[in-house]
Amino acid sequence: MCGRYASTKDPALLAAEFDAVDGTGDEAPGADYNIAPTKHVMAVVERKPEDEELERSIRVLRWGLVPHWAKDLSGAAKMINARAETVLSKPAYKQSVTKRRCIIPAAGWYEWQPGEGRKQPYFMTLGDDTSLAMAGIWSVWWKDDVPTVTCAVLTTESIGALTEVHNRMPLLLPQDRWSAWLDPTSLDPSALLSPDPSLVEALELRPVSTAVNSVKNNNASLLERAELS
Repeated sequence: MCGRYASTKDPALLAAEFDAVDGTGDEAPGADYNIAPTKHVMAVVERKPEDEELERSIRVLRWGLVPHWAKDLSGAAKMINARAETVLSKPAYKQSVTKRRCIIPAAGWYEWQPGEGRKQPYFMTLGDDTSLAMAGIWSVWWKDDVPTVTCAVLTTESIGALTEVHNRMPLLLPQDRWSAWLDPTSLDPSALLSPDPSLVEALELRPVSTAVNSVKNNNASLLERAELS
């Protein structure tokens, strides 16, 4: 699964990296080294405004998908992830994955490896300034004519060295899949739902401090390598 991640770039840098425009306005969250469920996050979305060409933009979404038919937002924290293996058949996700896909950029994500005593947290990252492109889906929930735009990260079975840390991982999109994933006119993303081994092989599995266990801790030191005892 993916229950915590880090996003350290401002929207202008993300827009340049993903060939998009900055559509965050004054809503953009700052650098966040310990993103938890229901926080506002930045995502890459491609939509076609009325009578205009497709536009790729950086938008602010709430993490934890809420289907349009939900009674309230209370279930959002339980819907931060959607399994790639079943996303096309689950009623809560099917409409979003066929019509409303997005990319959720990340500096990396955290996972906890079981072991004796306290679980050891790891930060999975490319180790440079390149963002990971996590496959996502989004939805719009309305109340009193006010929209709340929410999202979820797609996950898949871990492969390679990641299996030593956790059995699930975010579905990471290599750059040559970005356009196909974001294209809202393509209603069948099934060919894009498998992980890319070369991208996974490039990851650094970095042990970090257990300070990340608390969402109250939120600073760059959380990304630093910790010595294993």
